Amino acid sequence: METTLKVSKIKDGTVIDHVPAGKALRVVSILKIENNPDVSTTIAMRVQSEKLGRKDVIKIENKYLNRDDLDRISLVAPDATISIVSNYQIKEKFTVKLTKTIVGILKCPNQGCITNVKEPVNSEFSVVSEKPLILRCFYCERNMTEKEVLSQL
Repeated sequence: METTLKVSKIKDGTVIDHVPAGKALRVVSILKIENNPDVSTTIAMRVQSEKLGRKDVIKIENKYLNRDDLDRISLVAPDATISIVSNYQIKEKFTVKLTKTIVGILKCPNQGCITNVKEPVNSEFSVVSEKPLILRCFYCERNMTEKEVLSQL
């Protein structure tokens, strides 16, 4: 059986692999790259995967991810693999990790929480559960469900 690449290699940038099937567009939205003319993006959705059955893959030319990008991706695709590509070669490869605390990325849904009443306090959540995703506010102890988290990203 002959195998071929369905998506071409990128010269420089980032490849996000092992994204759960159907979540690639959410990841692209999180990264705010859909309207950036300097960034070429290739998305493969629901491709065959031995590990996941089906997966999405995102190739982003001329963009490297920062810590906030990785933290946001971990909320949507906690097992995603990140490959840093330079001159068509993978220079670094790692899996995103959902950190134990999420700081400043999400807004607490409790309107009475100190983080929502114009105090100079960043929101902070601890991870109660990864599957299903449940986060707890450090200040008011309100839990956030995965659906609430995704609605903010």
